[in-house]
Amino acid sequence: MSLATVTADPVRPATRAQVNPNRSVEGFFRELAPDWHSQWAWDHYEPTILGLARQFGLRRVCEIGGGRDPLFTAEQAAGHGIDLIVNDIDAGELALTPAGLKTARFDIAGDLSEPDIARGGYDLMVSRMVFEHVADVEQAWTNIHALLAPGGVALAFFPTLWAPVFALNHLLPEKASRAIVHALFPLRRDGGGDPKFPAHYDWCRGSRATLAPMLNRAGFSDVHIQRFWGHGYFDRMPGLKQADHAFNALAAKIGWDFVTTYAYVVVRKDRG
Repeated sequence: MSLATVTADPVRPATRAQVNPNRSVEGFFRELAPDWHSQWAWDHYEPTILGLARQFGLRRVCEIGGGRDPLFTAEQAAGHGIDLIVNDIDAGELALTPAGLKTARFDIAGDLSEPDIARGGYDLMVSRMVFEHVADVEQAWTNIHALLAPGGVALAFFPTLWAPVFALNHLLPEKASRAIVHALFPLRRDGGGDPKFPAHYDWCRGSRATLAPMLNRAGFSDVHIQRFWGHGYFDRMPGLKQADHAFNALAAKIGWDFVTTYAYVVVRKDRG
């Protein structure tokens, strides 16, 4: 669900690019030229994934933490020419996965001993609003490297610290944070369509200088960090909404990594 309200530009031609396995993920995003506002990230998440799949010839796609709300239905995935496998750590969430989709239950930050593990079995691994809930993100990226086939790509889309709105969520007791989110977004109440889970924000940053060494340790040398600013949490708060937008626009203009709001972290495994 999109949290911001700025209208994004149409999908750019890079999402329709032909297969070019020699290209870097940095080069892919340079041509894509995303907007600074997080609305672009929400609106273009699926087209970006499909663009990566076409660009690098990726077919076997694992959606990490997809559970009840995966990227595509089985029919849509087939129409896009991808084989979608939905992952989750929670059997209850996987039970809510739409019919016709394959599922794989395992902990992305675990020891990779579960029966559903397929080392080297995925061409593309993606996640949306998952990594902030993972307690050991460096282990998750190390596992992703093991699970990707040579030349495979992974994209994680998550909120970042220290954007003020997420810093507050991080610092408040979970009970208080949950009450605020439930008040602003009724669908995120327990039993709703988008429940709130505890957030750790481990390695959830928008700075390449911060993230690249960790991603290198996990095994990746082809790394891209796409930064975004802005959100929609203050949309119903006139005055504060405009002030926050001005703050984020300025932060984006000067490239202030410390207060990014969201990021796409994209990596590619060496082709071997």
